[in-house]
Amino acid sequence: MAGYNPAMRKRDLLLFVIPAVLLIAVAAWLTAKSSRLGPPHTIRITSGADGSSYRKFADKYKASIERYGVKVEVIPSAGAIENLRRLADRSVNVDVGFVQGGVKEGIDVTGLVSLGSLAEQPLIVYYRAPQPVERLPELRGQRLAIGAAGSGTHALAMKLLGASNMTGEPTKLVDLAGDKAAAALIAGDVDAIFIVGDAATPALMQKMRATPGIRLMSFRQAEAYTRKFQFLSKLTLPEGALDLEHDYPAEPVQLVGPTVELVARSTLHPALSDLLIAAAREVHGGPGLFRNAGEFPAPLARDFPVSRNAERYYKSGEQFLYKWLPFWLASLLDRLLVVLVPLLVAVLPITRLLPAIYRWRIRSRIYRWYGALMRIERDLALQKTPEQRTALVARLDEIAAAVRDLQTPASFGDQLYVLRDHVAAVRRRAHDPATDALAS
Repeated sequence: MAGYNPAMRKRDLLLFVIPAVLLIAVAAWLTAKSSRLGPPHTIRITSGADGSSYRKFADKYKASIERYGVKVEVIPSAGAIENLRRLADRSVNVDVGFVQGGVKEGIDVTGLVSLGSLAEQPLIVYYRAPQPVERLPELRGQRLAIGAAGSGTHALAMKLLGASNMTGEPTKLVDLAGDKAAAALIAGDVDAIFIVGDAATPALMQKMRATPGIRLMSFRQAEAYTRKFQFLSKLTLPEGALDLEHDYPAEPVQLVGPTVELVARSTLHPALSDLLIAAAREVHGGPGLFRNAGEFPAPLARDFPVSRNAERYYKSGEQFLYKWLPFWLASLLDRLLVVLVPLLVAVLPITRLLPAIYRWRIRSRIYRWYGALMRIERDLALQKTPEQRTALVARLDEIAAAVRDLQTPASFGDQLYVLRDHVAAVRRRAHDPATDALAS
């Protein structure tokens, strides 16, 4: 038997191995392209103004996250609205930011997700009146300081006043915030002030308490506001919460307030998402005036859908690798796993299929001659004239020559020799009519 020559080996290589390699290469490329290999080593947080609670949060996140070897850049901003606009603008290089609920109107927030709600910021309304005021419509026609234009306080006040049809005459809206608004209320230049978040400083609230005739509004319709505006929560300021000694407030005060969310782009790497939520738990997980320990952060869907990675984290914790290994090592292994696992899924079937296809191809070179032999045997039984038999003998000689030159790997040699024996047996019958007749 002639050997299995290099030309045939090369042809089999081209037909089987190279397509397999190409398939694996394509699978690897698609895997690498579809999966963002490895987390970036920098997180950019758009925070708030210097001294604001958002800026203080960001600085604490920075300290927590940089323990893992990830750099954090804290980028100051004017507040929640600017943070949201930066995140919505893909040309701005930021990853995550603090966003107050109720400020997304007019901004395309497609592709933004929440990593969780962090805290609830109460809306504090101080007013000057001889009798308690428990509903915003009772302030109709008065002068209201609703925060600086473009601020989160201003946006929230306009929504609540708009729900009561109070954004136009006879009510007068004044763009004053914080200490300036408080001074105007004390001086009698405005009748009520709206304060949210950082503007409600202990000093300002102490000043309001000390001024005769100024009261803290309790929202009797707090529940109704939360039903109308998804981003709002009903909050209770307990009796004596601000001053136990002097029992202030003297009774529980019902408030409403927006939720602050940690908002990110949906392209944020899962490992960075885990780091940010872990930092949020460290920063916001303790008790506060309006929260119990462990209540925040929480996967509450407010103005933004909660990301799938965040949902996974809140249900089962951070990814195993990042929980037990240094961040750089976990990142490296994560990259490898992201590529190798899909590759194994693609490669294993290919490695099982290729040998079977190869065996089928070699056997097909042998088995295809059996069909020709069977046809000749049938014709030998039917065609008895010398001319017909001569033609069949010539065909058999061609088959014998072809089988003699057939090349296969040594492992298929037994099947090739059996084929040659069968060809020889049929040729003997064709050359000896008596044997053929006996066989019939």
